[in-house]
Amino acid sequence: MFRLDQIDSSFTLFIDRDGVLNHEKFEDYVLNWKEFQFYDTTIEALAILEPLFKKIVLVTNQKGIGKGLMSINDLENIHSNMLSEINKGGGRIDQIIYCPDLDNDSYNRKPNPGMAFQATQKYPEIDLSKSMMVGNRISDMGFGRNAGMYTVFLSTTHPEIDFPHPLIDLRFENLLDFANQLKTIIKS
Repeated sequence: MFRLDQIDSSFTLFIDRDGVLNHEKFEDYVLNWKEFQFYDTTIEALAILEPLFKKIVLVTNQKGIGKGLMSINDLENIHSNMLSEINKGGGRIDQIIYCPDLDNDSYNRKPNPGMAFQATQKYPEIDLSKSMMVGNRISDMGFGRNAGMYTVFLSTTHPEIDFPHPLIDLRFENLLDFANQLKTIIKS
């Protein structure tokens, strides 16, 4: 059984975007920066997590690009503004990897592990067995498992998901709850 006290500064944090860092649009896509809304506690949570992990990698499925609802420039504008706000608040994200593919069987689309292996290509020091995936969907948990990571489920958008669950190692209400618990354990 995985416990937070097993985490040390050699770990990598993989994190989902919509429903974890920002409000998810119900059955729709965040198409531009005006539609992107951080959760009130996101910036604080990322500032807490910043010194606790060797690398922080955001992995996000972005079918809106594949469907032609938004462009890569739209997504890059969202991420540029998002990173600016995170950095101002004392947090960081080292790499953003996204998958615009429409095919659910795409190797790079969560729950498939392709985005994890893209991260290890850029940062060969990432050890996926010393990594964790934080997300709000079972597909995020499947991604973590398929890449050999530990998984942390946030119940922000899907509180109905049962726990214990075979794909979920730990469960928290939101990113700040996770960050505070981890900080408390690592500092003790």
